[in-house]
Amino acid sequence: MKIKRLSLWHVPLTSHTAYYMAEGKTCDTVETAVLCIETDTGLTGWGEVCPIPHYLPAYARGVGPALSELAPVILSADPIGPEALMAKADAYLPDHRYAKSALDIALWDLTGQAAGLPLHALLGGQRQADLPLYHSITCIEPDEMARIAIEAQAQGMTQFQAKLGASGDWQTDVERLIKVREAVGSGPILYGDWNCGSTSLDATRTGRAVAHLDIMLEQPCATIEDCARVHSATGLPMKLDELVHDTASLLKAHQLGLMDVAALKLSKFGGLSATRRARDLCLHLGAKMCVEDTWGSDITTAAVLHLGAATDPARVLNVCDLSGYVSPRLAQDAPTRAQGRIAPPQAAGLGIAVDKTALGQPELILD
Repeated sequence: MKIKRLSLWHVPLTSHTAYYMAEGKTCDTVETAVLCIETDTGLTGWGEVCPIPHYLPAYARGVGPALSELAPVILSADPIGPEALMAKADAYLPDHRYAKSALDIALWDLTGQAAGLPLHALLGGQRQADLPLYHSITCIEPDEMARIAIEAQAQGMTQFQAKLGASGDWQTDVERLIKVREAVGSGPILYGDWNCGSTSLDATRTGRAVAHLDIMLEQPCATIEDCARVHSATGLPMKLDELVHDTASLLKAHQLGLMDVAALKLSKFGGLSATRRARDLCLHLGAKMCVEDTWGSDITTAAVLHLGAATDPARVLNVCDLSGYVSPRLAQDAPTRAQGRIAPPQAAGLGIAVDKTALGQPELILD
């Protein structure tokens, strides 16, 4: 089997609710990059990457140039066994891992289809029938955040991420966490996420004010050292997100005692191949994991679910149904949430049928 063509689309994904985060970051309508790999046997593989603007060093319009640069390595190559081809891509074009994430997912899709197996069978075997979800709550007025939490809980959700920092004052963040905790009651998991947008002082004051409420903190500061100071000063468990993106960052976080939970996002690491290696390291280090991606639709969500399903259930804190937060849907047969959980596809490869009519004409074709 040989790769004969790469096609790339840019599709605007509109959030059902605008997501406001610290430091003015927003997630309303965001462009996703969708990749199709065609082979000389007729098999087609799909990948996707959706960077959030101003979030990480990645942008959707950088995917096309990176793929064009990689075309001499990718075209006419054998797609089976993604890690072999990705190693060649890494040698030819160092880093640009977010662009490679879409490529790697599509190669895994092809490999699974060629084997006649769903990806979770190739990533370690399915460990649970369905996976726990969390519901992300936009950073708005505390009472409205509490209302959103109640609605999500009524649909079966038991894990909640409350965005913090959009108003710029730590006292309102305290109110947000108190109101959401009161709304969902004791027991459900609740964590406050600053997306790197807090100072260690403000995050510490917030954490100390809610320390009696069984709350976890997520990524308060822009450096791992500041996050460690907040963890030490508050005594609260910590989830790291933006700052863990490779082996070195995971090991440093572990050494600083910050690996209660690590967010493993496909585009941060460079696709399923690299994120699977990070998954295995987290298993060794004893960390819980949130297996997800920065943003995206049905293609990314399917990839996330396969990796999550192939991971020890005792170590999977949650996954995220990214496609459930946005429109349009790109695959009508893709999984959806039910009672706070979601099941991975069972067909070969990613296990979803991408609707090309929802994509329009490709903006880049390489052959």
